[in-house]
Amino acid sequence: MKTSQLLHELDLVTRLDSRTLELDIQGIADNSKVVEEGFAFIAIEGFESDGHLYIEQAVEKGAVIVIGEQAITGLSVPYLQVANSRKTLGRMARNFYGHPSNQKVMIGITGTNGKTTTSYMLQHFLESNGISCSVIGTIQNIINGKKIKTANTTPNSLALHQLLSISEDDVIIMEVSSHGLAQYRLEGIEFDYGLFTNLHHEHLDYHGSMEEYFQTKLLMFNQLKERGTAVVNGDNAWGRKLLEILRRDGKSVYVIGKSADYSLSVVQFNSLTNSIIVKEQNETYQINSAIDGIHNMYNTIMAYGTSRLLGIPKEKLLNSIPLFQGVEGRFEITRLANGSIVVVDYAHTPDAISYCLKTAKLQGAQRIIHIFGFRGDRDPSKRSAMVSLAAELSDQYILTLDDLNTVSQSTMVKALNQLNEGYGNLKGNIIPDRTLAIQKAIDESREGDWIVITGKGHEKYQQSYQLPTTTDRETVDLVIEFE
Repeated sequence: MKTSQLLHELDLVTRLDSRTLELDIQGIADNSKVVEEGFAFIAIEGFESDGHLYIEQAVEKGAVIVIGEQAITGLSVPYLQVANSRKTLGRMARNFYGHPSNQKVMIGITGTNGKTTTSYMLQHFLESNGISCSVIGTIQNIINGKKIKTANTTPNSLALHQLLSISEDDVIIMEVSSHGLAQYRLEGIEFDYGLFTNLHHEHLDYHGSMEEYFQTKLLMFNQLKERGTAVVNGDNAWGRKLLEILRRDGKSVYVIGKSADYSLSVVQFNSLTNSIIVKEQNETYQINSAIDGIHNMYNTIMAYGTSRLLGIPKEKLLNSIPLFQGVEGRFEITRLANGSIVVVDYAHTPDAISYCLKTAKLQGAQRIIHIFGFRGDRDPSKRSAMVSLAAELSDQYILTLDDLNTVSQSTMVKALNQLNEGYGNLKGNIIPDRTLAIQKAIDESREGDWIVITGKGHEKYQQSYQLPTTTDRETVDLVIEFE
């Protein structure tokens, strides 16, 4: 590809000469270690290192042009200055890989909770009806049926365009995080459908306020294609605010929730039978959700409504929904021989924890034991609300360790003690070793108990504990094995 094609529609600070415009570009990279002969190298100032420091290394490895934000002279290859390297990377990747999002049906899912479950439901509903799907998200990426490990919910823009370009699937389903939007990882991507699940207290250590968090989520809907449609949960206050903005801007919207005016209106939720009575175009009928909880009923109708927009007949979808097996680490249930139940869930916000504990109660829990902790270097403002909910909705809770990151164990244990003291230690215990906390709850459980373990879901432990396990699910299985 010629440089002129690669840099099409870019905001350049420096001007291009005719020689530079005709360079043959064999690839692009934002990491000097992977640069090869004929590559363009984009220097990005990261959170841990600055790509501008590795420009010489990139040139030595064969970079024929360098793009960056700083004013740099004296290189042996052309250097172009841009206002925003992250944004430039996305646009260059789009150009290099031939605008891949325009070749697919693109579905972006954003919101605080429900992105992963909704994405896997959609995949199941569509593939059950002959439409192949790639999935890009928190647990893993699935491209052409192959599972690929992922480090972030939303990959960086270069990796994202690469994935889209190799996908042979009909539809791309993508979880879109607020961090990904804020850091221009979605630059150059356009969506046919943009889904908004909800917005709750989360990531305020990064965004600063709920309004800023919302404005970041709003960015995804600016990337809808000309005929794109927004699918919005109208039962969330921030969802209603989003609807006002989208309608004002003339966007096409499809709304789900408990209002007769919505596109797919909910007449009744039944938590005991996991059934939903809905009204669609003056027809009222029942949807039987495959998994427990009001939150999953919202995920179900979000995925169902999107599938209807894609043209799948109602009758075929109603047959597909009950066959959905759930998602790893999302309200994953294990039934114990003594009649108790263990739930492993990714919930790590007050809202998500409330849904989990209330679902356990609605499903007949006689006693709820809640095990959870907090991540180091993450928003501490939500911790008190989470402990308050545990004290209110559970019969007993155990505070334990989650990922410490750069926080010491002693510092986190001190924080747990301070939070627990606020509730008089009436229901709460502190067991720093997460595996021993799970073991204690299972050992002391009895018929009718629900042990709800939240915070990590499918994720692996970052530190070692006494039991030789790497996930909450592994710990549960090991303890059961030796019961």
